Amino acid sequence: MAKQKKTPRPKAETPKGFRDYFGADVTERADMLGKIAGVYHRYGFDALETSAVETVEALGKFLPDVDRPNEGVFAWQDEDEAWMALRYDMTAPLARVYAQHRNDLPSPYRRYTFGPVWRNEKPGPGRFRQFYQCDADTVGTASMAADAEICAMLADALEEVGIQRGDYVVRINNRKVLNGVLETMGLSDEGQRADVLRTIDKFDKVGESGVRELLGKGRLDASGAYIDGVGLEDAQAEPVIAFLTSRADDTSATLANLRSAIGNSEIGAKGVDELSEIAALLDAAGYGPDRIVIDPSVVRGLGYYTGPVYEAELTFEIKDEKGRPRQFGSVAGGGRYDDLVKRFTGQEVPATGVSIGVDRLLAALRMQRGAQAQAQGPVVVTVMDRDRMADYQAMVAELRGAGIRAEVYLGNPKNFGNQLKYADKRGSPVAVIEGGDEKDKGVVQIKDLILGAKIAETASLEEWKDLPSQFEVPRERLVAKVRDILRSQQQDDGGDGHHVHGPGCGC
Repeated sequence: MAKQKKTPRPKAETPKGFRDYFGADVTERADMLGKIAGVYHRYGFDALETSAVETVEALGKFLPDVDRPNEGVFAWQDEDEAWMALRYDMTAPLARVYAQHRNDLPSPYRRYTFGPVWRNEKPGPGRFRQFYQCDADTVGTASMAADAEICAMLADALEEVGIQRGDYVVRINNRKVLNGVLETMGLSDEGQRADVLRTIDKFDKVGESGVRELLGKGRLDASGAYIDGVGLEDAQAEPVIAFLTSRADDTSATLANLRSAIGNSEIGAKGVDELSEIAALLDAAGYGPDRIVIDPSVVRGLGYYTGPVYEAELTFEIKDEKGRPRQFGSVAGGGRYDDLVKRFTGQEVPATGVSIGVDRLLAALRMQRGAQAQAQGPVVVTVMDRDRMADYQAMVAELRGAGIRAEVYLGNPKNFGNQLKYADKRGSPVAVIEGGDEKDKGVVQIKDLILGAKIAETASLEEWKDLPSQFEVPRERLVAKVRDILRSQQQDDGGDGHHVHGPGCGC
């Protein structure tokens, strides 16, 4: 009889295009999203949590490829042979929810939502198949006040999470203005209009001269390859150039330049009027051009939107993978899309909203805070005598009751050094020690691990004597002393709840 083959062990590896998030990552994200949610709530938006699964029919045109329903999304057929898919973004679920519950929802309906979305696309560096989105939308009003409010709320959210004023700008444009430019150019061929839109989308990469070449005969790219142009005459291309270069130092001058670029186009004039109204509303609310500007160079996604579009860009400098300086770039985008619910109801329902790139914004905050920063771990109560575990559990109960994160060391307590190494690995700010002698005297030893790490790295022996990192206090003062140390550590770190923690923290 042949020997039965053993079932091979599964590989312990993350599926391609996905990643695992550990304590500090999850805590940082939750903290950031909590702050953003606070801003959205303050603006009167309600939270909405939708199913992670939608029907492919509901996703509709939001799918990357409508001809192949299982391409671009993670899709399957259920027991009724209906196609289901993990949500691709947060917009399609909102459309379905509003259409389904519109008789029970207030109008306008203002909602915000956070959560993961899934895209079955080829992964790459920094590009995953699962990532978080953070959206806020207003459905059911055509008022430009809704768009102005979204932009103001976006600015407030960035500042709430720690992006300083001057390190970001919210830029606003309008799809109707671009439609007016295309109308002024006299382009009726849809293919040619699409080529012009794609060329406009390259403005931030190739600049004015590059756009002129691509609208005309073409140009050589950086690799030396020749890129065919749209084939327009110089005069025909001029409205596009005027549109893209119309931003001035003054908002009124920018709007005047846009009116010139759209000529006699009615749709273009309506777009400029909308931008003018948004600018006036923001100015009245105290949001000047130091925070929010009218900028015609915002062209990303214009094919999707029906009116105003906006983008939040971080303007501080970082280094790329080759060490070259560059600006951090966009972390949020959105705009007005008035075809949101029409697919379900047959009636046009105006809507506007924004989506924040959670991972990019977190990366920006880490860069500003510094690479060594990490989330603070729990206070660790060490175990000097395993027969006195009840005493140690009483200590952590007191700390937890006072709102302090704490735990008892649950590993092998034989080697005390290993307990402090564990505390170091956890990023713990404080260790509590009570051996037999301390128990008899009615005291505890409380070790400031953050100060201990700094002393070990920088202080001389004499300085070490003047900067003790371990304190003996009466047992009844355990909570008070730990709270004092934590408060002191937060003040040293600027009160952001993080600390710089390195090896050698008194181990």
